[in-house]
Amino acid sequence: MVLGAKTASTPPVGLMLKSRRKELKMTLQDLAEKSGLSAPFISQAERNQTIPSMVSLVKLSQALDVDVKYFMEVPHDDSIVHRAGELTEVEMDSPVTYYNMSSDLTNQQMDSILMVIPPGHEFPVDQRDGEDLLYVLEGELYAEVGDVKTTLKAGDSMHFNSNVPHTAVNQSDKDVKLLYVGTPSIF
Repeated sequence: MVLGAKTASTPPVGLMLKSRRKELKMTLQDLAEKSGLSAPFISQAERNQTIPSMVSLVKLSQALDVDVKYFMEVPHDDSIVHRAGELTEVEMDSPVTYYNMSSDLTNQQMDSILMVIPPGHEFPVDQRDGEDLLYVLEGELYAEVGDVKTTLKAGDSMHFNSNVPHTAVNQSDKDVKLLYVGTPSIF
């Protein structure tokens, strides 16, 4: 799928995570307690054996006293218009491709992100304050939100309180193109 993306180079999340943790003289257990994530998960992330979700990155950035942008190149554009074929990719060490569709507004309240999710990718179960809206543009995505378990097809959407445990997986053999809109802003 060609989207005419622009990219920037960012070091692997694991290297940046471990470097910052050591800079603060924190143990894995210290960071686990402060972030609410498990020490084994953080260890795997530091060794690039797992890729933290956006929600996990937010928790880690708060625990490490850095902005979430520390872990990624977040593009900023003064324009509020995003043209087809000129989408800006958020460079992350992830099999999911993220395109920032939000503008750089002061006191931004929400994010809008276009995601291209490869076959077999499963997001970890997440919970956080706010709301999420998922809108499938292409493909099929299996999603669970609390007791609701469903397959979303092109044109289907879900809007839910993100305090409810939720996850999604691409169980198909094709990429899923998904528009995510969520509050509060994690960028």
